[in-house]
Amino acid sequence: MDVLTLSSKGQVVIPASIRKTLSIDVGDKLAAFVSDDVIMLKVLRMPSTDEFKAKLDEAQVWASSVGYAEQDVDDIIKEVRARKHR
Repeated sequence: MDVLTLSSKGQVVIPASIRKTLSIDVGDKLAAFVSDDVIMLKVLRMPSTDEFKAKLDEAQVWASSVGYAEQDVDDIIKEVRARKHR
């Protein structure tokens, strides 16, 4: 476990050993999640074209298995957006 110190600007430094282990480099993006008094960081990585296609194919198989067709997408998006604005 590493102990980090908060700077006067609200910044923390991720130790080099952790950056190396996770292959984090300058400019990489991290998402921060808060749960009670815990802060969790997740490295955000863009998928390769092949990874993206595999996930898209997986989503299409799932959608088909539950009876969704391509023309249902607009209605589903509208429904989710409407719930979000209630």
